[in-house]
Amino acid sequence: MPKETGEKVVATNRKARYDYTIEDTYEAGLVLSGSEVKSLRMGRASLVDGYGFIDGGEAWLDAVHIPEYTQATWTNHPPRRKRKMLLHKAQIIKISQKTQEGGYTLVPLRIYFVDGRAKVELAVAKGKREYDKRHTLREKQDKREAERAMRSRNRLGD
Repeated sequence: MPKETGEKVVATNRKARYDYTIEDTYEAGLVLSGSEVKSLRMGRASLVDGYGFIDGGEAWLDAVHIPEYTQATWTNHPPRRKRKMLLHKAQIIKISQKTQEGGYTLVPLRIYFVDGRAKVELAVAKGKREYDKRHTLREKQDKREAERAMRSRNRLGD
């Protein structure tokens, strides 16, 4: 069987960028069982409730839903279990210090495969308030309107 190359995105957490202000992002490997990998390869996962935390010098990913693999038998995995993340020690210390500051949390942004290995993109993020969310939406809308106006102006000039 040929070795996998490239990047294949399995799941993204689009709501995270709406609910949080992203400070730093990290790429971490995931320790998974066989049925979890097969389920991910089918493109089935949900990051909506997921979060990360540091416990005893190890990084963990919790509440990420990877449904059971349908062809697996008694060897199947629980859908919402704690999964270990593989990070460098310096990264773990940096993330731990940032999350202990207060107001910061560790949020998974996406799960993907790079050259056949499961990875998760993590973000150290700060929760947005309601007015911040409205402000972000307003900026996005203004930018879209400006681009539209420029496009129509360029068409008239041709």
